[in-house]
Amino acid sequence: MTIRPALLQCRRLLRALRDTRGVAMVEFAFIAPLILFMGVVGIEMANYAVTSLRISQAAMHIADNGSRIGERGTLSAQRIYESDINDLFIGVRLQAGESIDLYETGRVIVSSLERNADGGQWIHWQRCMGKLEVDSSDGPEGTGETGTDFAGMGEDGAEVTAEAGQAVIYVELIYQYRPLMDNGFTQPFLPSGPIRSTAAFNVRNTRDLTGIFQRPNPSEVASCDEYEEI
Repeated sequence: MTIRPALLQCRRLLRALRDTRGVAMVEFAFIAPLILFMGVVGIEMANYAVTSLRISQAAMHIADNGSRIGERGTLSAQRIYESDINDLFIGVRLQAGESIDLYETGRVIVSSLERNADGGQWIHWQRCMGKLEVDSSDGPEGTGETGTDFAGMGEDGAEVTAEAGQAVIYVELIYQYRPLMDNGFTQPFLPSGPIRSTAAFNVRNTRDLTGIFQRPNPSEVASCDEYEEI
């Protein structure tokens, strides 16, 4: 007489165990954080890639324009002025866009690579802009002024060099990327260190290579010894 009620209870228990109405919700509760995390990482990596592209384009932009600037006289070679270089820096900031805030967490280094009197490579002058405290990977202004030990600017074995009587505008742009969600979770999935991009263009026209000039109303010099924005 007591076996039948026990069997009924067992059947009810088995039916309850077979009830799957809440399984989907439980599974979603487990998988939702992973889906959310993958989505955040994907968005962050996409933004990093877009930012890297914009930094590369900005470096190309300033090197290209730096190779063209200057004031041509009727009987003299083209002269480059401090105000021209400052205009370059303003232009690349506008081109990069406000969302990047280039000079707040980055630095642009513009160098004029030329030949010295001994036939070696020489960083004749160098101008910088940005608050990121980083120096040129190839050395400061004056590197290679004498002798032939300085091979040029750029990656070892593939250095950019200037021909006799010519100049190369070499640009280094270093930018410390800021994550969209600065919570530390996505950082391990992004490349470490700042974004670096370089570009080089030969000076287009015959340029007066004696130095950088000032107009009657002198402009501030974008010295590489300072880490502020003009």
